[in-house]
Amino acid sequence: MAPKPEPVEQIACALCMKEIPRSEATVAEATDYLLYFCGLDCYDIWQKVPHEDIALPAQSTHSTQ
Repeated sequence: MAPKPEPVEQIACALCMKEIPRSEATVAEATDYLLYFCGLDCYDIWQKVPHEDIALPAQSTHSTQ
């Protein structure tokens, strides 16, 4: 019996939310967190806009009520 392959860790692109393998992500480091991007296109867009305009999923302050 062949060993089962290890599951690939998936992360979401910080801009378009596309699920990608962590090993293939482009990483941008900020002071308190890491952002992962599916490719250079999303990374370039992120660099061109003010960062406070992008609501990160883990940091969203919108009320769900």
